[in-house]
Amino acid sequence: MLEVEASTEGDDWPDLAWRERAATAVRAALLASQHPHLVEGRLTTEVSVKLSTDAEVRTLNSQYRGKDKPTNVLSFPLVQADLLPAMTNSDDGEVLLGDIILAYETCAREAAEKDVSLEHHAVHLIVHGTLHLIGYDHENEPDALVMERLETDILKKLNIADPYAERPAAPDEAEDQ
Repeated sequence: MLEVEASTEGDDWPDLAWRERAATAVRAALLASQHPHLVEGRLTTEVSVKLSTDAEVRTLNSQYRGKDKPTNVLSFPLVQADLLPAMTNSDDGEVLLGDIILAYETCAREAAEKDVSLEHHAVHLIVHGTLHLIGYDHENEPDALVMERLETDILKKLNIADPYAERPAAPDEAEDQ
């Protein structure tokens, strides 16, 4: 069983039923991964999603990653990825998979730059953060491609456009032929 808790900090995040959106994103990411047992098994898997501010994310990014700047999403896994397969046989208990935190100002700016809704961008980042919780990363090109393909497949199932696709030029930006 999967339990996703979502909370918002500050007044900037619009009221969009974030708990349900976060739960849908986390569930889709886990089911599409190598660890669907974290959703379908008897074990209770818990994930926390916090929609916060650039200020809080900057503080956390500085404290835990040594980068004194905000970023769009941070993930804090609480289980080592190599231990996740062993959880398939558990018939009791719970696992706190980890925490995901998004920064409003950065997310809103990126959504505007990409010309996508804040809702879709945030769902993408929750999917991205969930994949980080279970060991996916993008530190090198091959791993980045695997993660991006998986994200794209998950988002397609959620009716969200591929965030890595090249966007066609707007009619007024197209070259005259």
